[in-house]
Amino acid sequence: MIDYDVIVIGAGHAGCEAGLACARTGLKTLITTLSLDGIGFLPCNPSIGGTAKGHLVFEIDALGGEMGRCADKTTIHRRMLNSSKGPAVHSLRVQVDKVKYHEVMKSTLENQPNLTILQAEVADILTKDNHVMGIKTAMGEKFGAKAVIVCTGVYLNSRTLTGNYIRNSGPNGFMNATKITRCLSSLGFTILRFKTGTPMRVDGRTVNFDALEAQPGEENLSNFSKSTRRKAKNVAKCYMGYTNERTHEIIRANLKYSPLYQGVIKGVGPRYCPSIEDKVVRFADKNRHQFFLEPEALSTHEIYVQGLSSSLPYSAQIAFIHSIHGLENAHLMRYAYAIEYDCIDSTALNHTLESKAIGGLYFAGQVNGTSGYEEAAAQGILAGLNASLKIRSKPPLILRRNDAYIGVLVDDLVTKGTNEPYRMMTSRAEYRLLLRQDNADLRLTRVGYQAGLVSKANYRKLLKKEKGIKAGESILNTVLPPTTELNTFLSEHNEPEVKTGITIRALLKRNNLNLHDFNAKFHFFDDFSPEIIDQLNIIAKYEGYINIQKQQVEQQHQNESITIPPEIDYSNLRGLRLEARQKLQRIQPKDLAQASRISGVSPADISVLTIYIKQLKNNKK
Repeated sequence: MIDYDVIVIGAGHAGCEAGLACARTGLKTLITTLSLDGIGFLPCNPSIGGTAKGHLVFEIDALGGEMGRCADKTTIHRRMLNSSKGPAVHSLRVQVDKVKYHEVMKSTLENQPNLTILQAEVADILTKDNHVMGIKTAMGEKFGAKAVIVCTGVYLNSRTLTGNYIRNSGPNGFMNATKITRCLSSLGFTILRFKTGTPMRVDGRTVNFDALEAQPGEENLSNFSKSTRRKAKNVAKCYMGYTNERTHEIIRANLKYSPLYQGVIKGVGPRYCPSIEDKVVRFADKNRHQFFLEPEALSTHEIYVQGLSSSLPYSAQIAFIHSIHGLENAHLMRYAYAIEYDCIDSTALNHTLESKAIGGLYFAGQVNGTSGYEEAAAQGILAGLNASLKIRSKPPLILRRNDAYIGVLVDDLVTKGTNEPYRMMTSRAEYRLLLRQDNADLRLTRVGYQAGLVSKANYRKLLKKEKGIKAGESILNTVLPPTTELNTFLSEHNEPEVKTGITIRALLKRNNLNLHDFNAKFHFFDDFSPEIIDQLNIIAKYEGYINIQKQQVEQQHQNESITIPPEIDYSNLRGLRLEARQKLQRIQPKDLAQASRISGVSPADISVLTIYIKQLKNNKK
C-alpha cells in the first residue's frame, strides 16, 4: 500500500485548491478523480466571480490559491458588477474560456511538485479508532494517508433529468460516484439530497445578435490575482435578451412533463438560482425574464444561455427558445438538464472543515451543500491548509465572520447548516464594509504566508502596500487653507466653499469628491500607486461606517471569548427550550457567539446558557 500525507477525493474546484494547498506546503499529496477530463471543469456557466463570489476569488488568491490566477489567464470578457454602488459590493465577474481553464488547471496540477493524480473511483474511506487511515478504490487498490479531504462535488449518486429522460451520470455526461455515499452514511454522516441545473447551449452561428442587447466588457479593471502581471483583455462579446408571454405560455403548457412538477425530482433546489419553469410559476405576474448569452470558449460556437436552466423535455426547450426574439432559429447543441446528488449535513464539521467525529477527515465544496465554483474553491483551500497545518503540528486556520467571506461561508455551513444549495451573497456578511474585494490581500495575505502557502514575493507586495497606506493616511491629515484655488475646485465639483482650514480626510467625505480628482489638481499623492489611492479614498470616505463595524466586531469578539465547556450536557440543562437543547447538543458550539448564530436558539436561550457557563466556571474555581 502506497502512503501519502494527504489524499484528496475529487478534482473539481474544491479538490484542485485543496490538493495544491497541501502539495505547496510540502506534503506528499494524491488527488483522485473520476475522470482526468473533469479536472477544473466548469460544467455550468463559463464564468468566475460575480456578486460576493468575486470576493471569494480575491480571498482565495490572498491566501495563495489558484482560481484567480487561472481565471486571469483564461479570461475572454470581464465586468465589474454593482459599480454604481458602494465599494463593499463591487464584484468582479469574468467569462473564461472553459476549455482553456480546464487545460491550464490540469497542467498546473500535473506540474506541481509533491502532487500525484490518479483517475479512480473511491469506494471506501478507511478509518481506525475514529481517525482516517486512507482510501480504497472501486478496483480494490488501497492508499494510506494521514488526512483525507472529500471534494466529490455533485457526483455522489447523481442523475440528470431532461423531461422523462433520466440518466445516472454526473454533469456533462461524466460518470458518477455510486459507492462512497454508503461509506459516508456508515461513518455516521447524515445524507441530504440536493438538486441544481444547467441551461441549454445554442450554436452562436444561428443566433440573431442584432435583436439582442450587447453587453460589452470593461477595460482597466483589476485582475483577480496579485501574481498576474498582464491585465486580462476582452476578446469576446456577451448579449442580453428577454423571454416573453409566448415563451411563458409554452412553459406552462409543458409543466405536466417536467420532472420537477411531476414529483420525480426529490432533491431540494437552489432558492436563488431557479429554473425558468420555476420563475414562470413563482413570478406569474412578470411578463418577461432576463437571460444572457455567454460564449463557452473561443474554440467553439457553443453559447451558454444564462438564466434559462430547465428540466423540461427537449421538445419544450426547442419550442420556448424559438419563441424568444433573436433566438427564433437557434440550434440547441446541448439540452438543459436538472441534476440530483447526495451531500452531507455540514453541521457535522468543525470550522476547520474537519469532521467532528473522525479525525483527519475533511470535507469541501458541494458535498457540504453549497453551490458554485467559487464557494467550492474557498472551502477547498481552507480544508487543504487545515489538513496541512494539522499534519505539520501547527495551529489550525479558523477564519471568523469579520475576517473574510470565507469565514462567513464556513460559519454558516457548520453552525446553521443548509437545507438547500447554499450560495454566497453580500447580504450574508454583516461586516461587508470591512470585507471588500479590494482589501482581501490586506486581510488574508499575512495569514496565507504564515500558513506557508503565499510566496515571499506576494508577501513583500503586501508589506509595501501597507507601508504606502500608512504614509498616505498621514498626508490625509494635512490641513488645507481656504484658498481661492481650493474653493474654485470645490465649486467645479458642486460642493460648497470652505471658509476655514479643512483636512484632506474631511474634504473627501463630501459626496462629489474623490481622491483621484483631488490629486489631479493638487498633486499631494503623485508618488502613490492608483491602488493605494483607491484605498485611501475608501478609508477617508467611509471612515465613520468602518469604525462602527469595527466596534460591532469588538462586541462579537467579547462573546467569542466566552467559551463553552465541552462537557455540557444540553439535554439536562433546565431553562432551555427543547429545540435549543437538541440543536446545541448536535452542533456543540465552541463559544457563546457561535451558539447565538444557531437557527432555533433564541436570545432567551443564550441568557440561560450564559448564566449556566458562569456557574460552571465559578464552581471550578
